[in-house]
Amino acid sequence: MQLTRHTDYALRVLMYLALEPERVATISDIATAYDISRNHLVKVVHELGGHGFIKTFRGKGGGMQLARDAGSIVVGDVVRRMEGNLEIVNCTGPRCAILPGCLLKGVLYEARDAFLATLDTYTLQDLLHQRQQRLSGLLQVK
Repeated sequence: MQLTRHTDYALRVLMYLALEPERVATISDIATAYDISRNHLVKVVHELGGHGFIKTFRGKGGGMQLARDAGSIVVGDVVRRMEGNLEIVNCTGPRCAILPGCLLKGVLYEARDAFLATLDTYTLQDLLHQRQQRLSGLLQVK
């Protein structure tokens, strides 16, 4: 299964914000950090805000922050909301020569469900744990 670039960017935005949860970040900050299109990020950020993953602030000093703790944002939830349509195959199109005996659709949906079930075991905080441990170690050495 391949996620869309939209979902990939959404996860990157959330991870960026989770690294410094008190900081108000801008779309330009994130676009520069990942070297990705600012215009595409505008759409991603708008949708993340609509789903309640981030809160946005307009005007001077505006930007965005996580709407809740990184430990409460489940990766599977983000993927489900950002992908929208997780249909793997469409068997409603032209007549299929192997129906009704085909089991492919059921197998693929079982695999998709296992993929999502795995993502449901991780939070945004889990994705950053190792990085934060390294940063803590660096701060303690100094």
